[in-house]
Amino acid sequence: MVDKDCIFCKLAGGEIPASSLYEDEKFRIILDANPATKGHALILPKQHYKNIFEIDEETLRDLIVLGKKLAGIMKERLGCDGVNLIQNNGEAAGQTVPHFHLHVIPRYADDGQDILWKPGISDPAVQEELVKKLSF
Repeated sequence: MVDKDCIFCKLAGGEIPASSLYEDEKFRIILDANPATKGHALILPKQHYKNIFEIDEETLRDLIVLGKKLAGIMKERLGCDGVNLIQNNGEAAGQTVPHFHLHVIPRYADDGQDILWKPGISDPAVQEELVKKLSF
């Protein structure tokens, strides 16, 4: 299913011009219009999935394989020092477009980006409680 009002569906389907790096029957990879670093790309499923809770596992596997391939190409051809693969779900997590997508961001030493989080301090009692709640 495609959402006719979704900008990422339109980008993935080629309705809106974009700097395309790759396309197949399931995905389109484009350069981000507002890049964090030089080469920042988005992997967009052509089908509309609002978030990780809606996307099927086969599509998710295919998407992460594409992410790995693109990261290797970035390392080889751009000479980046590292790569972030980032996927956000929900506004509180930084998702700004409700269409599942994967950011592939080449990282360079001293690129000025601060994409990491500030580590907290672990409380053993809280850890024990979380193990009980989240183990499967």
